[in-house]
Amino acid sequence: MKLQQLRYIWEIAQHGLNVSATADSLYTSQPGVSKQVRLLEAELGTPIFARNGKQLTEVTAAGQQIIAIAGEILEKTRDIWNIAQEHKDNRIGTLTLATTHTQARYALPPVIATFTQRYPAIKLSIHQGTPAQISEQASRGTADLAIATETQDPHENLVMLPCYRWNRCVLVPKDHPLTRLERLTLAELASHPIVTYVFGFTGRSQLDRAFDEAGLHPRIAITAVDADVIKTYVRLGLGVGIVARMAYDPLVDGDLVALDAGHLFGASTTKIELRRDMFLRGFMYDFINLFAPHLTRTVVEQAMQLRDQRDIDLLFSRIELPVR
Repeated sequence: MKLQQLRYIWEIAQHGLNVSATADSLYTSQPGVSKQVRLLEAELGTPIFARNGKQLTEVTAAGQQIIAIAGEILEKTRDIWNIAQEHKDNRIGTLTLATTHTQARYALPPVIATFTQRYPAIKLSIHQGTPAQISEQASRGTADLAIATETQDPHENLVMLPCYRWNRCVLVPKDHPLTRLERLTLAELASHPIVTYVFGFTGRSQLDRAFDEAGLHPRIAITAVDADVIKTYVRLGLGVGIVARMAYDPLVDGDLVALDAGHLFGASTTKIELRRDMFLRGFMYDFINLFAPHLTRTVVEQAMQLRDQRDIDLLFSRIELPVR
């Protein structure tokens, strides 16, 4: 049994049993992957995958258990490598972040600027995606840290650390009727077409919940994953925009008016997600602390020792999160 074979079966499962896609992702050949899988099955004396000719059709019952353990072994090999690198040179390595557009565009730049100055030899990669996609990357170990707001179905092997709370603003042109209101209401807002985030992005569920609880059914004219795209369509007069407050820059967006909407929608919390049993290198703790100063190494280590997310949430309930 070889570590390479375990990586192959794990990646095949992650790529929906598509051996060709697996081979491409591992920069190897499809026949080579298939051969190693068959050698492993022959050694174990049981099939990991069911087949129809050469096509993999499903994971066998034994294969499900084998692949799960293979994933755990691969995680530990990454930890072994990280431990060795930490002792060899704690200022050299890689850090892969998975995050949404809003975090990458508005929250992370100053943090990354400071981090790269402090650790110029660290190779930093940023992968953007939906909250579900980036949580999956963190869970699978293809990203070290995931940073997002919405988490519909949290993975059991992830720890979620709250970083900061934020709310929304409503963006309209300067001559828009909503600018003449003393205080914005949900009913007035719902009377105009709305341009906002795709469901599942940047606290969108809080927005939908507020309208539902008020018995209102606004017309969502356009949805996008990018606040800059939302601003573009607001400028075209296609609707009023609802975006994260941090996405409004008075200098860049001076042609738009930002109306406070904090009283209309519940605040959302941005969190860092990381694998529960992973080995965190020193620069990873430092990055987390730069992004959320209350997340010191001691606090992060304490949270990671807790086995239930409810206990982690209780731990942070005693900490007042910053507001952006």
